[in-house]
Amino acid sequence: MPHVTAHDIRIEYDTFGDRTSPALLLIMGGGSQMIHWEVEFCEMLAQKGHFVIRFDNRDVGLSTKFDEAGIPDMVAAMKGEPISPPYTLEDMAGDAVGLLDALGIAKAHICGASVGGMIAQVIAYRYPEYVHSLTAIMSSTGNPELPQIEPDVLAEVYKPVPDEREAYVEHYVNMWRKIWSPGFAFDEKRVQTLMAESYDRSYYPQGMARQSAAVLSHGYQRSSIASIKAPTLVIHGDRDPFMSVEAGKEIAQLIQNAKLWIIEGMGHDLPKEIWPRLIDVISNHTEVSDGQRGRFSLEARAK
Repeated sequence: MPHVTAHDIRIEYDTFGDRTSPALLLIMGGGSQMIHWEVEFCEMLAQKGHFVIRFDNRDVGLSTKFDEAGIPDMVAAMKGEPISPPYTLEDMAGDAVGLLDALGIAKAHICGASVGGMIAQVIAYRYPEYVHSLTAIMSSTGNPELPQIEPDVLAEVYKPVPDEREAYVEHYVNMWRKIWSPGFAFDEKRVQTLMAESYDRSYYPQGMARQSAAVLSHGYQRSSIASIKAPTLVIHGDRDPFMSVEAGKEIAQLIQNAKLWIIEGMGHDLPKEIWPRLIDVISNHTEVSDGQRGRFSLEARAK
């Protein structure tokens, strides 16, 4: 896969679709490689008329690693004690914008999932000139007053990651089972395949801790989020055990004229059963933001 260098950071990326189509930048969540935006999903978006770009955030996959920074004290961080992360979500947003610059893309539709949705929000308020539209999927504002992650889920997500391949895959199957959409059947084979591919491509659990430190130190940027002017679509599951549906609701409340789609039975994943609807809703949002008519209203599809 190709890569660019932006702000001295190597960024590995991949693209789908016609280079002349409107660009859609996909930003993945904490500790997850770009391959978590699965090929079939990206191809479906490209077929709807997007030039789709997925990439590895810094400290994961094949992008630049920050070994020299060491591992932050996440126990202290989760207790609210001050920490000094080696980089911030603003830095990660800058990487994404640097990728667009390197690809010669002046403006794009920005779509982020989980922590990627938080990075997307930073792009929308710090670099509005780059943003046609914003889509935040199962993301958050960082408000500490929102419902917090259940202790058993938190323990599973931050459990030490095994070194051995088979144990690594089993570890993540157990983790995803905890945060999977309760309204949909758990797709164990899909998770096993994705995590085996992740292990083979880049085993690097250290990056998750540093990215998590960036999230915890980011805080609650209420006024900045409220300043976002880009057409915004918020998508969230009503059964998300990791980032509560209340977080999605707050994003939509803070950003003027944002549209909110709450998906019944969805947790902190994207079940394949909803992909066709999800692709349609995102594509409709980008079409309307580009001044096109769009094929249907969000209200008609949101249930």
